[in-house]
Amino acid sequence: MLSCTKNEKPLISFYYWKTMFKFSKIEKEALDENDVQKLYVRYFDIGLHPESNLPIPISPVRFEQNPKGYTIVPVVFIQNKIMLQPSLDVENLAQKTFDFIEQINSKNKIDCREIQIDCDWTLNSKENYLKFIEVFKKLSKKKLSATIRLHQVKYFKKTKIPNVDSGVLMYYNMGSIAPDSLNSIYDQKVAERYLKSLKKYPLHLDFAFSIYSWGVHIRDNKVIGLRSKMSISTLEKDSNFEKTSPVFFRVKHSNYKNGIFYEENDLLKIEEIKAEDLKEMAEDLQDNLIEKPNEIIFYDLDEFNLNNYEKNIFKQVVSWF
Repeated sequence: MLSCTKNEKPLISFYYWKTMFKFSKIEKEALDENDVQKLYVRYFDIGLHPESNLPIPISPVRFEQNPKGYTIVPVVFIQNKIMLQPSLDVENLAQKTFDFIEQINSKNKIDCREIQIDCDWTLNSKENYLKFIEVFKKLSKKKLSATIRLHQVKYFKKTKIPNVDSGVLMYYNMGSIAPDSLNSIYDQKVAERYLKSLKKYPLHLDFAFSIYSWGVHIRDNKVIGLRSKMSISTLEKDSNFEKTSPVFFRVKHSNYKNGIFYEENDLLKIEEIKAEDLKEMAEDLQDNLIEKPNEIIFYDLDEFNLNNYEKNIFKQVVSWF
């Protein structure tokens, strides 16, 4: 009933997406300053074994620190190619997924009440995905949430709605990764095509906003990779790179950076989310809602990301709702 009061702001939560669970001093300070009570922790991914073509867990999380004091929501990212398998044993996959979550919880003395499934399902994979959600929900007997993409909101009559208790709208990764000057993480013009659909979407949605940045590595006008933990400020301090436009840097001479080789004349396009972008997202969403979110979840809790913002940015964002 409390969540129905008009003046109550959404809670601030974070995704935790590293394979080792341990807070740095800056990360812990951000949690304390924003009264964070809940963390959405990536427990493992599910991908395909290269030889057997069967689903396998990838890079499970290791708790180096006890998450005591926080409500932990295990998140499992399932690659869409799993759900595209025509002969997928959905019951078996759901059972193994749940068992592995329980194993991690038991080992680390975590009592979780909610699980989140993250999968960008498509028209061709929806049958397996929706069935997986049904089976998993019965097995787990816990609150179940699912990540939802913008296209799944707009075309929900075709893509369908998973039988979950709530959804989290991933309000990022909107465009295609390309050598052009557009930002694939967030583009207000792209978002506008979907916003009006929110009022018709029948599932309760909380929102996930991105606070990460990366470099799009371009050679001969072709994208050859994404480089994590890159920001404009870090490249401006590196004499191997020359800024040629607000978002593009040219490699002045061949070098290695963070274990990656950059050839002379390669380009790096930096895609990042500024504080103004986060406020713009919140304002645009607020204008198109019939029901406000209970939480805003920021992706992801990482010292590198936090250093790009002033300390009170998260409170500023939720104040729009």
